[in-house]
Amino acid sequence: MLLTAILILGAGTYTMRLGGVLLRERLTLSPGLQRLLPMAAAALLAALAGTATLMAGSGFAGVARPAGVAVGALLAWRKAPFVVVVVAAAAVAALLRLAGVD
Repeated sequence: MLLTAILILGAGTYTMRLGGVLLRERLTLSPGLQRLLPMAAAALLAALAGTATLMAGSGFAGVARPAGVAVGALLAWRKAPFVVVVVAAAAVAALLRLAGVD
């Protein structure tokens, strides 16, 4: 059952990718849509990051995780080294949880 599902999803993914290559010359997009299309990946990534930050399973993740992400985002914006960003974000979340703030 699992193997069948994997094979079907793999075939579907391959077909969708192949369709993009084969239909590239036949499909014309409006200039407005061509301008907006590169931003779709960034919007999807932002939505995924926001969901992962705020949700744990089907409920709210608590205050510690978003606070850690906020500290990490601030340090990344200030161009801190990646290791510093990750360690500081994890430390803030851990300290808040240790203090009882979930």
